[in-house]
Order: sequence, then structure tokens, then C-alpha cells
Amino acid sequence: MIVEPRLVEYLNSLETELPPHLAKLEAYALEHEVPIIRKEAQSLLRFFLELKQPKKILEVGTAIGFSASLLCEYMPADCHLTTIEKVPMRIVEAEKNLAALKRSQDVTFLTGDAEEVLKNLKEQGNQYDFVFMDAAKAQYMSFLTHILPMLPSGALLITDNVLQEGSIVESKYSITRRDRTIHMRMREYLYELKHNECLTTSIVAVGDGMALSVKR
Repeated sequence: MIVEPRLVEYLNSLETELPPHLAKLEAYALEHEVPIIRKEAQSLLRFFLELKQPKKILEVGTAIGFSASLLCEYMPADCHLTTIEKVPMRIVEAEKNLAALKRSQDVTFLTGDAEEVLKNLKEQGNQYDFVFMDAAKAQYMSFLTHILPMLPSGALLITDNVLQEGSIVESKYSITRRDRTIHMRMREYLYELKHNECLTTSIVAVGDGMALSVKR
């Protein structure tokens, strides 16, 4: 954990309870060890939804649909969410969970390799004013290539899990060999976010680290 655990526990204790259907889905994910957005990161997402009041949201990485359900719960009434997942086992759960939402008609669920799906969305001329990325970490740079053209000026890109439990500061030689590729690619991604002339980015130690980028 990046932030002192007692501090995180205290801040999370201040949060209002999730609606029952989200609380149930969160409990299921924790019980079955499905990675979902952490409570403190949930709060930040809700804050930016209220601040930005987006019309079109794109989520890369649906998993079982928890974060999509969270976005759908708190997004404006005239907003539409498009979310992408490729893992067959998770697709089955996500389809069930998204279909049960009160606003299921405002959700488009796309399946398949995220890079291919993003490429198709880009070629179709889609634009999104709010993007939440929480998928295969080693592919973030590839995803960004397709996402950037779909961001109008002022659009917000939120990328989750960018600090890798704090290991992002370590030398690649201190990282286990199987994790080195993700480690190096995440560092490359964060450098790109901070130095790309099209973006203004702040990286915050919330949850497992979130990068907040605005399209100039």
C-alpha cells in the first residue's frame, strides 16, 4: 500500500455506503479475488464525474463490471458509457451484472482485444470526454495511441494502478523477472503522460496510484 494503511482506513471510513447492488458486487469481487477499483479510488471517480459532467464515457477494462456499474450509477442522466473487456470468464459475469443495472440501456459492452476495439472506435470517429483505463498495464502505451485522437479538448483520462504498490520507484533489476516488462512499460507510459504536449497530467497516490490527464 502506498499511503499509510491507518490513514487510508480512516479516509475510507468517512465515505458514504455504496448502493446495495454495488456493495454486493464489491463483496463478490473481494471474495473471489477479482481486482476492482479500491474504495479511495472510487471516491475520486465519483468526484470527477460530478465535476466533469461527461456526456460520453469510455472504460478500458470491464472485468466483472464493478467500475462500469459505479460509473453508471453516478454519471449524468444524459451520459452514455462504453466499456471493453476481453477475458471470456469475466465477460460472462460482466454481461450479467451490466444487464441488471437500472440504466443498462445507457451502457454499450464491447468484447475483444482492447487495442483492436479501440482502433475500430477511433476509425469510426468516436469522441469521449471521460476515459477510465484499468486494463492490461503493459498495453497502456498502445492503448494511448488510439485513445488520444478520441479525446476532445478538455477531455479527462484517468488511468488506474500506475504506481504498482510503490514498486514503480525501484530499479528494474530489483523487480522479479516476470514483472520487469510491466514495470518498464509503466514507467514509459507515465513519462509519456507527463511529457506529451497534448496532455496536462498529475499523478496522485490514491489507491494504487492514479494518473489524471486533461487533453489540452
